[in-house]
Amino acid sequence: MKFLKYLPAAFLLIVMVSCKPKPKATAIPVVGFVDAFEDATIAQARAGFTAALKKEGFSEDKKTVQIEYRNAQGNIPTLTQIVNYFVSEKVDLLATCTTLATVTALQNTKTIPVFAMVSPVPERMKVVDANGKAPANLFGALEDLNYIDTSFSIIPKLLKPKGAKLVIGMIYNQSEPQSADALSRIKSLADKQNVTVVALPVNSSADAQLVTQSLLSKNIDAFFANPDNTVFASFETILKSCEQKNVPIFTSEAGLVQRGAVAAFGADIYQWGYQAGEQAAYFLKNHKTGGLTPQMVKIRKRVFNPAAAKKYNITVPSDFEAVK
Repeated sequence: MKFLKYLPAAFLLIVMVSCKPKPKATAIPVVGFVDAFEDATIAQARAGFTAALKKEGFSEDKKTVQIEYRNAQGNIPTLTQIVNYFVSEKVDLLATCTTLATVTALQNTKTIPVFAMVSPVPERMKVVDANGKAPANLFGALEDLNYIDTSFSIIPKLLKPKGAKLVIGMIYNQSEPQSADALSRIKSLADKQNVTVVALPVNSSADAQLVTQSLLSKNIDAFFANPDNTVFASFETILKSCEQKNVPIFTSEAGLVQRGAVAAFGADIYQWGYQAGEQAAYFLKNHKTGGLTPQMVKIRKRVFNPAAAKKYNITVPSDFEAVK
C-alpha cells in the first residue's frame, strides 16, 4: 500500500488540471442576413453575397463566419422583430435584401453596419437626414433610376409600332418610394417616345391578379414590370395573366427574364449581392468601415428569354444575351 502516500498529491494535481480554464474558442463573426420576402429572383442576391464572403475566406463550411438567415415573408411586424433580434444579439453586421429590409435596419440601428442589396439610393428610400446626408452605417450596393431610361426604351425598339401610339401597362405599389418614383420617370420618358402609359396601383401581391387583369382589359400592347417588391413577389401570377391575353412583358430586372419576361436591361441580382458581399468581407477583415461608402450597382446586362421572344415573334438585337 506504499502508493497511498502519493495519493493526496496526485489528487491535488488532478483537481488543478480539471479546474484550469479551457482555452477560449476564437469567436467567429456573425452576419445577420435579412430578406424582406420570399422570391426566386431576389434569392440570387443572397447567393451572390455568400459567394463573395466565401471567396474572401469567410465560409460557414470552414467555420470562419456564421450567417444567421431570416425571411420576413412580406410581413412588416415580422421584419421589425427580425432586425431587432439581430440588433439585440449584437451581430457584427447586417446584410439587407430589398428596400423594406434596408429601411427597417436603418431605422433600428445607427451603429451596426448595414450592407444593402436590391435597394435604391438613400434619397429614394427616404432615409437621409435634414441635411440630406445618408445614415453613417449604410454600405453595400445601391441603385438609382438612371437605368430605367434604357430599360423602358427597349420596348418601342423591339415592338416597333407603326403609326399608332404604343400602349404600355404597369402596376405599381404606392407605398414603395422607388416604385412611385419609377412610374413618374417612365411617364416622362413615354411622352418623348410616342408611348402611352396606363398604370394601376396595387397594395399587395394578393391583389396583383385582379389589378393585372383590369389593366389587360385596357388593350395594352405590352406590360412593363416595374422595379417593385410586389411585382417580384407576384410575377408568376402577372405572367400567366399576360400570356393568356398574348401581351409580352418587359422589365428592368434581369432575373425576371429568367422567369418569363421577354427582355431587360438591368442589374444582375446575383452580382448585386456579390458586390455587397465584397464590401462586407472588407469590413470583416479590417474590423472598420473607414474607406467604405455605398456603391452604385456595377454590373448591368441586356438579356432576353428566347422562348418568350419566339412566342411573341420578337427579333432581339445581337447585343442581348440569352438567359438559360
